[in-house]
Amino acid sequence: MNTNVITVTEAVRHFSDYISRVAYRHETFTLRKGNKPVAELRPLPCGRRLGDLPCILRSGAHLSGTDAASFAKDVDLARVSEAGESLRDPWAS
Repeated sequence: MNTNVITVTEAVRHFSDYISRVAYRHETFTLRKGNKPVAELRPLPCGRRLGDLPCILRSGAHLSGTDAASFAKDVDLARVSEAGESLRDPWAS
């Protein structure tokens, strides 16, 4: 991502324009006061936070007792079959 450097005065004079550019063009601006960078104006990261996970899980569909038991059995079988295999080195060519 390319960062544009602007003065604080320029940011104040055209604040709405810079906010629009951040929001819609996903641009990032470093604010400079004198010759020193003092702040950054950038888009917020997209996505959810880890703290939202319990709420997300509660809002999803729930398995019946039979489906949950079947899923647990499948997970156990996968663990057993994977336990015999050695891990491959992803860096080996």
